[in-house]
Amino acid sequence: MKRVTINTNYVGLVFKKGELKRVLTAGSYWLGFGETFTMYDMSKDYDFSVSELDMYLLNTDFAKLIYLVSVADNELALVYQNRNFKTVLRAGRYAIWKGLSEYSFVKVNISKTEIEENIDRNLFEKAALVNYIRAYKIEAYETGLLFIDGKFDKVLLAGNYVYWKNNITIQVLKTDMRQLNMEIIGQEILTKDKAQLRMNFTVQYKVEDVVKALLANKDFEKQLYITMQLALREAVGLLTFDELMESKEKIGTSVLGSTINKAEELGVKLANGGVKDIILSGEIKDIMNQVLIAEKKAQANMITRREETASTRSLLNTAKLMEDNSMLYKLKEMEYVEKIAEKINNISLSGSGQIVDQLKQIFVK
Repeated sequence: MKRVTINTNYVGLVFKKGELKRVLTAGSYWLGFGETFTMYDMSKDYDFSVSELDMYLLNTDFAKLIYLVSVADNELALVYQNRNFKTVLRAGRYAIWKGLSEYSFVKVNISKTEIEENIDRNLFEKAALVNYIRAYKIEAYETGLLFIDGKFDKVLLAGNYVYWKNNITIQVLKTDMRQLNMEIIGQEILTKDKAQLRMNFTVQYKVEDVVKALLANKDFEKQLYITMQLALREAVGLLTFDELMESKEKIGTSVLGSTINKAEELGVKLANGGVKDIILSGEIKDIMNQVLIAEKKAQANMITRREETASTRSLLNTAKLMEDNSMLYKLKEMEYVEKIAEKINNISLSGSGQIVDQLKQIFVK
């Protein structure tokens, strides 16, 4: 005989020849000959084997002390202890002690992708549950497309989306819905008169129809790039070098006009575009510099001739006035005598003539 004591929140299982005979709760008990005893802490979880659990459940006292939770292959059981989420049970049969804690269980069907609305979304951040869900985030500036088993299902707007992880394939494609910029750089193009140059072009665009952009077209951004590239080459190829340099700001208008409908087929709306840089080869640059120098020289010569003509015309007008007015002639003569006198530092006088007569001989012919 052996005496055993069971404390509060503990349970004892008494076996004889491998068979569960008695279930002992808090208190003191005597064990008979040939009986063995196992004590369990009801605050802890125990993983009973299938055969053990089947045998124990034959005892009604044991069955009253546990929560028996059966989870099917297509289910999960969410375990709440004292109304707080504790863990997740996968397919199988579980025995949880009815101790001092209160337990509740919520079963969910994971054979579908959608998660029931009654499941608290905050649980998806719990480590115990994160391995059973698939999460996707659509930013405020994005729009997405949901594909289930390769088939388009619906458009996803900004938000967080979660789905059960199962054998169903889920794919989410998303794109930026803000106005974007595309650079078409380093394009080597021949003008109509065979002048070779490199050009950088920029275009602003915005995705208007996400279904067209992502579903009806593959790599719509690459297609848009090629469309703009070909239109740029076509527009430049129709102009001579001089025409291009005189109206390069019109290239953007021409390119946008010829591509706006093609862009709409890609689900894209073009906002603006234009030539960013024109890079000339070394030979063309030298020729342009020579032309510029020649033009500036011609302009300078023209200005010089214009000034000379104006000066000659002024002298002619002055001469006509002096011819008709002797007093004006005399004043002009005195003006020149004054200018000459300003340049004279020393005056040497010789002979016996009068000083005034000698000065008159110097300044007056």
